[in-house]
Amino acid sequence: MPVDSKKSVSIVIPNYNGKHLLQEYLPYTISAIENSGAAYEIIIVDDASIDDSAEFIKAEYSQVKLLVNKVNNGFSYSCNQGITAAKCQLILLLNSDVKLTPDYFEHQWKYFDRADTFGVVGRIIDMEGDRIQEAARLPKFNGFKLKTAFFYYTNNEDDWLYTFYLMGANALIDATKLKQIGGFYELFSPFYCEDMELSIRAWKLNWKCYYEHNSICRHQVSASTKNYKTAQWVKSTYYRNRFYLHALHLNGLALLGWYVQITIIDLLPKLLAGQFWIWKSYRELFKNSRQIKEYKNKLNNLLAEHNSRLTIFNVVEKIKASVKGKHIIRIKL
Repeated sequence: MPVDSKKSVSIVIPNYNGKHLLQEYLPYTISAIENSGAAYEIIIVDDASIDDSAEFIKAEYSQVKLLVNKVNNGFSYSCNQGITAAKCQLILLLNSDVKLTPDYFEHQWKYFDRADTFGVVGRIIDMEGDRIQEAARLPKFNGFKLKTAFFYYTNNEDDWLYTFYLMGANALIDATKLKQIGGFYELFSPFYCEDMELSIRAWKLNWKCYYEHNSICRHQVSASTKNYKTAQWVKSTYYRNRFYLHALHLNGLALLGWYVQITIIDLLPKLLAGQFWIWKSYRELFKNSRQIKEYKNKLNNLLAEHNSRLTIFNVVEKIKASVKGKHIIRIKL
């Protein structure tokens, strides 16, 4: 590979009480980026941790740019702080519980030779063993509800695979496009669905999201989210953010149909089953309707600037059409 095909990389790692994860996995990140031969910087955004994460970084990794939030604001806010501070051509959004393999970057440079690439993600496998946690995602609609149909990959290196969205755990993204699009919507704080929503915005601008099966990293499941409150609170946050996602990207009769669908399929059955946490998710959807409208207006202005009229339905059809004629291997969810 020609040296000039490599681009500089800002590695942005949000951290909340993850000192033990940084101790374990940051050395692998440094090794992988140094093996790549690319110029780089590492930015760790500490989200008001109480476990001495910041002190550890200051003492052990003086080369790391450390940003410290005074108040815990969640994944989206922390990533946006790092994105704003980033100086390189590409930004790797990386979870603190991810272990990069030594040649992680080797197969990713080629994607950025194309002007319409937004970003690329690699294969995520278990910390022990080779079970695939994440691969390319093919989207589908169940009624008006957007879901992942299945994960997939190919062993044909000549086939470039789209993915519905770039997982925030290991997304390498064009820095100019990421800043132009406005980073993550902080409406989704503290976490869940913000990476899917960001990628949908990129697709609507006719930018592409790719999956590279030969770039491999390992992931410690739930290590970065288990610091947060109760299981019911996590479920409530997940459903709320799924609601936000659809409210942002559906319009007209599709939006109306979706409201009816979630009321009948999600809200009422869970309330009848005594799962009252769903009411908080549903209530916050309407409570934050003004902010959702503001974000929709921002996106509409951006679409107008790029002369794009793509809808979420166009995006789903484009990704589904891209796998036709390719020998793909499906992974059941």
